[in-house]
Formats: sequence, C-alpha cells, structure tokens
Amino acid sequence: MKLQESQEIREARDIREGAEPRRQAAARSVLPTLALWILALLFAFPVLWFVLSAFKPGSELFSTPLSILPEHWTVQGFVDAWNRIDFSRYFGNTLVVATLSTALTVVASAGTGYALAKYPARWLKVFFVCVLATTMLPTEVILTPSFTVIRNLGLYNTLTGVIVPSIMTATGIFMFRQFFLTVPDELLEAARIDGAGEARIFLTIMMPLARPIAITLAIFSFQWRWNDYIWPLIVLGDPKQFTLQVALRGLVGAENIDWPTLLAASVISIVPLLVMFLVFQRYVMSADLDAGLKD
Repeated sequence: MKLQESQEIREARDIREGAEPRRQAAARSVLPTLALWILALLFAFPVLWFVLSAFKPGSELFSTPLSILPEHWTVQGFVDAWNRIDFSRYFGNTLVVATLSTALTVVASAGTGYALAKYPARWLKVFFVCVLATTMLPTEVILTPSFTVIRNLGLYNTLTGVIVPSIMTATGIFMFRQFFLTVPDELLEAARIDGAGEARIFLTIMMPLARPIAITLAIFSFQWRWNDYIWPLIVLGDPKQFTLQVALRGLVGAENIDWPTLLAASVISIVPLLVMFLVFQRYVMSADLDAGLKD
C-alpha cells in the first residue's frame, strides 16, 4: 500500500515538474506565433481580395468605399471569360510547355548536379562557378541573345522555342549538387565494386535518394513555366500557339479593360497550380528540402 502511494506521489511530482517547462515554452511561443499569423494574413489578404473581386459585378469593383465581400455575388465574369478565351487550347499549350520544361529541367539538373558533386575534375569546379554566376544576371540581359539563338535555330513561333531556353536552371543544378554532396562516396565505390556502371549508379541509386529534391524542383519549375509571361510573349506570334498567360493579355484593350472578365480568367488560370500545390504540399514543406541546401 505504501509502495503504491509513494509511486503516485512521484508521478504527481513528475507531472508538476514537467508542466512548468511546458507552460514556459508555450509563453515564449506566443509572440512568434502571433507575428507569423500577422505575416500570413498580410500575404493572404491581397490574394483573398483578388479572388473575391472575381465574383463582383463591374459596378462594384471601383465603387467607394471599397468592400472586400461582394454585395451582389455573380459568376458572369467566369462565364464571359470562358466564352471569350479558347481555354482548352491555351490550357493545352501551357500544359505542354510546363510539363516538358519541368521534366527536362529535372533530368538535366540531376545529371549536371551529380557530375559536379561526384567527379573531381578541376574544370567542373570552374563550370560550377560559371553556373552560379548566371544567377547574378537579370533575365532581361539575356533575352536578346536568347531570342537571336532561337530565331536562328528556326524555333521562333513554336512551343519548342519556349521550352528549350528554360531547361537549364542554376537553382536546380545547385539543389541537386548540394544534395549529392551529402551522399557518402563509399556508397558509390561499393556499387562500382559490385560491377554497377555509372549510368546504373545514377539511375538506380542516386536518383531514388534524390526523389524529394526532384519532386520539389519539379513543383517549382512547373510553377515558373506556368506563370511565365515575358519569354512566351517574345517568342510566340501566332495566337494558336499562345500560352494562357499571353492569351490573357487579349482581354486588355487599348482604351478599356474588362476587369470582371480579366479577374475571373486570372482566377481560372491559377486553379491548376492550386491543385498541384494541394497534392504535393507535403514535399514543398518537407524538411528534406533543407538536405539539398546543405554544404
């Protein structure tokens, strides 16, 4: 009986001693949590206003005082946008550009990152510095030479001309290289002793290990290519080849802008990205992303 009472006393003391640190930790986390909520609301407010404005009639968009919620909800803007824009064609063009660019970017970045991380040639280190140096160049600087190359290759006004310049990205190469540096060289040596070739090592050992990095880069690359506007606008001249972002420009007139239709079409254009994020968000927010950024 005494043994049971002493055990209960120890358990009660342990609970009291453990509760105090938890209360202190909870008190310390109040301000950071509140700051993060405020920051999240600041980012979410413009997006929420943009989406809700798509459900307003044109007369409410610029009426004062401004209101966030529509007084008269309507989906006429979505109906007009769907009827005025050939969404199926432009969705298809954008999907082809984004999907092929993403697949080729992941393959090219993984191969380049693997070579830079696991092969000791001195010129590869110089090449890596050159790759990193491209991040210092504004995109506008290379638009003219890129367009000249694409035109001379006969790729002007084709979706291939939109895809090819976007395959190689310094960000993707950097992510894969940093991840492959964390893989022990002994693993590769063991595979070589077992008779595995370089291609087999890369495809069956390294790529499965780098799957979180590949998925993360694929998500970001798809988002970049889906939202790309300037380069498709320069390369594509035939309306049948337009991507969705370029086609939305047709809703902007020289003297008048049909804001309800433009807002509704813009909301429709972000639906695929939203679905993709909801499906793969655990990879975007995964801590494994940090593994590719370690040195």
